[in-house]
Amino acid sequence: MRSMPVPQKEGPRANRDIRGVREVQLIDETGQNRGVMPFFDALRIAEDAGLDLVEIAPNASPPVCKILDYGKYRFLEQKKAAEARKKQKTVEVKEIKLRPGIDDHDYDVKMKAMKGFFEDGNKVKITLRFRGREMAHQDLGLKVLERVKADVGDLAKVEQEPNFEGRQVVMVLAPR
Repeated sequence: MRSMPVPQKEGPRANRDIRGVREVQLIDETGQNRGVMPFFDALRIAEDAGLDLVEIAPNASPPVCKILDYGKYRFLEQKKAAEARKKQKTVEVKEIKLRPGIDDHDYDVKMKAMKGFFEDGNKVKITLRFRGREMAHQDLGLKVLERVKADVGDLAKVEQEPNFEGRQVVMVLAPR
């Protein structure tokens, strides 16, 4: 019969959540450094100003605390994080499947799709599958992959060289 663990809050500690600290480096609401002072004096100054005491640098010695409106601070942090997520580009890995005996027109169609993927900033995984007696002529498949490398050399670089995985050869290309 153990008691439930206290859930950890996200973000910096504020006001009386700051524990185990005797003195803090205080920065007031105007951004002025007030110097090192006892924790309870800093907390009293924050409460007198009608604001919160927020721990900015907990690993410093002594910890750095700032007097500010904690709700507004959290709101601005969330906005900043959302903006960073919006600007983030996720790179997808698109797959193109080829065969060793691919005809010229089929090859051109696959190359056109591959170039579109590179222009969008995505990686391309090329899978060359061998069936039946094609395994005896693996050199034909490697020639197809060399042709692909030569054709997209100006658009992409080889991230993973062709390697055999059972009955197929896999190569990964990334845009330049």
